[in-house]
Amino acid sequence: MASGIFAVLDDIAALMDDIAVTSKVATRKTAAILGDDLAVNAEKATGFLSSRELPVLWAITKGSFVNKLIIIPVVLALNAFFPVAVTIMLLVGGCYLAYEGMEKIVEFLFHRHKKPHEVIAEKEKKGPEAEKAKIKSAIVTDFILSIEIVIIALSTVQHRNLTVQAITVTLVAFIATIGVYGIVALIVRMDDAGFKLVRRSGDKGFFSWLGNLLIKALPVIIRLLGVIGTIALILVSGGIFIHHIDALHHLLPGLPVLVRELVFGVIAGIVMVLIVGGVKKLLALFRKK
Repeated sequence: MASGIFAVLDDIAALMDDIAVTSKVATRKTAAILGDDLAVNAEKATGFLSSRELPVLWAITKGSFVNKLIIIPVVLALNAFFPVAVTIMLLVGGCYLAYEGMEKIVEFLFHRHKKPHEVIAEKEKKGPEAEKAKIKSAIVTDFILSIEIVIIALSTVQHRNLTVQAITVTLVAFIATIGVYGIVALIVRMDDAGFKLVRRSGDKGFFSWLGNLLIKALPVIIRLLGVIGTIALILVSGGIFIHHIDALHHLLPGLPVLVRELVFGVIAGIVMVLIVGGVKKLLALFRKK
């Protein structure tokens, strides 16, 4: 009996050792996508009143956890019984990311001055409904990035048994969520921390200087993250296409991988913007009729 218990404990220890090793490898492989995830979600979690920043971020974080709870079992099952569906999911997600990134670029490049009634309509939209819309958009983007994180993590343990696959992927996915949104929370509260430092130091000395630096740095960081987040969307989408479409994988071999990802992401984004714009115009025509 005792020997049986020790054998079980030995098996558990071996399993934990395997999971520790595979989780470390998987985390290293997903580091790049986590950087993109951070940039994208930091940009989406900002632009609210100070009192609403953390509640909004918590809503997005809960949505991210739900995303992982849906994605992990589905991806594991599809990988076991219908692996081509995982690739299809990635490609569809890549199209969405390309569209979202390129739409922001088009809006920036061809921004027109809004008419008075449009400005009024925009102001009326601000509030709970606008907040809900931005949270929903952030959760949808997180869903697609989470698929990429889960699949990259899974690729490092495909030769292992299902138990190791499930535990490793789950650990990496949830650690990624806690890490990314924890850092985002720190970023969006920089100005509050700065105000407290200034107030407690009596606006004198090192802590006052540090507090003012945090206050001034926040809008710069937010703008920078907005730019990085947009580029990240396009790069991630381009990377999905390059790694999962053979014809593109071998196209333009002389260019660095980053440049190729950017090129294919931009092309996909332009195509998606044209398609979505065309569909919107057709729907508008049908509504008029």
